[in-house]
Amino acid sequence: MGDLIVVDNLTRMFGSFTAIKDVSFSFDSGSIFGFIGPNGAGKTTTMRILSTLDIATTGDAFINGYSVIDEPDKVRSMIGFMPDYYGAPKNMTIKDYLDFFARAYLLKGEKRRKSVEYVIDFMDMKKIQDKHVVTLSKGMKQRLCLGRALIHDPKILILDEPAAGLDPRARIELRELLKILAERGKAILISSHILTELSELCDSCAIIEQGKILSHGNVNEIQESLQLNNKSLPVISLSLLEPNEDILIHLNEIPFVEQVEEITKGKKFKLKVNGNKNQIPQILKNLIDSGYLVMEFKLEGQNLEDLFLNITKGEVQ
Repeated sequence: MGDLIVVDNLTRMFGSFTAIKDVSFSFDSGSIFGFIGPNGAGKTTTMRILSTLDIATTGDAFINGYSVIDEPDKVRSMIGFMPDYYGAPKNMTIKDYLDFFARAYLLKGEKRRKSVEYVIDFMDMKKIQDKHVVTLSKGMKQRLCLGRALIHDPKILILDEPAAGLDPRARIELRELLKILAERGKAILISSHILTELSELCDSCAIIEQGKILSHGNVNEIQESLQLNNKSLPVISLSLLEPNEDILIHLNEIPFVEQVEEITKGKKFKLKVNGNKNQIPQILKNLIDSGYLVMEFKLEGQNLEDLFLNITKGEVQ
């Protein structure tokens, strides 16, 4: 059985302007997929097509096997879309707001009432359910908008910049809610500029710039791909159990160690290695054979922010 979401060579043109070109990626239920790129890269255009709010010029996308172009009605019942901007009538309460969208999804009677109650409870809004939406903080409005996307119990959530403008506490609370939803089997597509948040949240990601996917896969796969094409030297973090005054001289004499940076005198270092990764264990062996008490010896990886900066050029369309 294939992935729940399959994006297949989506291209969207507005006249002579190409907003996205040959965008492809896929992910499955229970996973959180990060969609990363600068402003104007094509994230929102892609999400609008997946949400059946726009139509691709060429290509297609499939939600649980249904085409977003040919079978939009079936797709809509399976997705919950949270846009980067939304509004609400001035006099509408939280409960009224959710009930309105439950009616829009044709939920009736007891099923509608239970759906509204469930979302209010899940979003921890029971005590404020009669407050007017316009009086809510930015964080609570974002929480409510996520609740709106959940009202019909969709299989897939498509979230466009859900953490934008939130304070640290609200971001943490949103992140925990998304983790719970993924654990319950939801497939979540999330775009964001807060890369540290995505690195702690996502199983895999796609990096897009100027409408084209530059890289996609899980973070480790992207990292390995980058390192194959990266001419910069691998970096090792080294820590000793006890400080040693002689080790700095010794490190500079080890074959393949190109540069030594002393972080803590005689104890913590960063080593740049001139050679392939197969030679790195030889450095550790050299240290142990020489009697040094090694507490930490690890090859430094790149977080999601590093990957983004390495792959993109900072260009917008």
